[in-house]
Amino acid sequence: MLSFVSLGFILFFLLCFAGYYLLPGKMQWIWLLAFSWLYYLLAAGPGLIIFLIYSTAVTWCGGLFAERGFKAAVPVTLLLDFGMLAALKYTNFLVLNLNTIFGTHLSIRTLFLPLGISFYTFQTAGYLLDVTWKRCKAERNFFRYALFVSFFPQIMQGPIGRYDRLSSSLYTAHSFDVNRFQRGLIRILWGFFKKMLIADYAAQYVNTIFDPASAFYAYGIFGVLMYSAELYADFSGGIDIVLGAAEILGITLDENFRQPFFATSITDFWHRWHITLGTWMKDYLFIPLTLSTWMGRFGKWCRKHLGKTTGRAMPVCVANIIVFLVVGIWHGPAWHFIVYGLYNGLIIAVSGLLAKPYRTWKKALHINDKSNAFHLFQIIRTFILVNISWYFDCSETLGQAFRMMRASLHAPFFSVTFVNPEAPGQCLLHFATILSGCAVVFLISILRERNIDVRGRILSLPVSSRVVLLLMFVFILGMLGCYNDFGGFIYANF
Repeated sequence: MLSFVSLGFILFFLLCFAGYYLLPGKMQWIWLLAFSWLYYLLAAGPGLIIFLIYSTAVTWCGGLFAERGFKAAVPVTLLLDFGMLAALKYTNFLVLNLNTIFGTHLSIRTLFLPLGISFYTFQTAGYLLDVTWKRCKAERNFFRYALFVSFFPQIMQGPIGRYDRLSSSLYTAHSFDVNRFQRGLIRILWGFFKKMLIADYAAQYVNTIFDPASAFYAYGIFGVLMYSAELYADFSGGIDIVLGAAEILGITLDENFRQPFFATSITDFWHRWHITLGTWMKDYLFIPLTLSTWMGRFGKWCRKHLGKTTGRAMPVCVANIIVFLVVGIWHGPAWHFIVYGLYNGLIIAVSGLLAKPYRTWKKALHINDKSNAFHLFQIIRTFILVNISWYFDCSETLGQAFRMMRASLHAPFFSVTFVNPEAPGQCLLHFATILSGCAVVFLISILRERNIDVRGRILSLPVSSRVVLLLMFVFILGMLGCYNDFGGFIYANF
């Protein structure tokens, strides 16, 4: 796999960058398409690109038919598109559960899961629905549409793009812009910092504690804290590299993170974490659900039998539970992912139902919900709830998640050197690097939460200061960065 933090990817991107700006503007998108397909061939292998082309062709044809008013085109295309994802990703999960429930002996097939399939399937389905709902026009040129689906920085782990926002940027001629180049380069280095100084070191602890054969189940609390660091640094760091690379090429992608650990509720957390997945679910699943005929009837029944306040909230609560059930299934074909999704959905649903009692309780207890103390309480409460969810997200089975949660209640004292007791000094250095990296990310997050343009501030420095800062950054990565890429980027396996 051609990882973003590999020398191979850096050379690949430099070659793409050089040719991109040497070519005439009208040829640039063709160059990008060629490199996008080449990247997928190198990263996923020649046998799996057929699924990418299949999804592209099916939804391209479906969009053309949908625009011309063929109503059957939409459900048929969605069935073909999501059917491929379901067949490849969920067949064995279904077979295992059928065997368990009915005592059958259906055989498990060896199925290859194409890299990025969960991302490009959602992106193509979103395009089809946007065409159907007149949010954008269908693309007549198959190869231009193919670039939208397969643009190489984003295909592995998003962000999930929208055709109406991305198309103009993809196909427009771009001239080299020094300012965009510098901003993109800073963002790429920031992604490297998160991945190499936090995520890959934290992965050593996570992999040790969450190993099914681990003797360290009782370290679960420490494990989920390390998983928080790993997952955020890995996923957001990868997205930083994606957005930075695209910015250098003059292309603007949607933001996917906005300081999620400053969230004051689980709802707020999902407005800040994996933003493009959340908006996809809202636009294409949540809103259609709440506006559907059967949900209207359900809401009417609830208002009649449960009262106006609860009756109005119930349809939204049910829609949220369904949405997060789908989010859990999207994460993977396993019960622990499904419970992970339902956990988030149920918290949001219950919070919606209790919104009015919350206001009453706060008033009765004279709690000022505008105070800094209450705001801090909300952040800490949300952080705890999110970390509880990581037990389900990171464990390999649902049973393991519950065993680790139970064992975590009796956590013993321990040393951070347990991952490699033969090299305690190295373990301490790695742990100190994780903590230092998290402190830097925390400080930058505070600045961004205050709407301070950190990259803009850096670019406003004198050239000599910028060069020194850049060299320091590269030196730190070279001296302290982890060069063991544990399985690549987590979300690239989706």
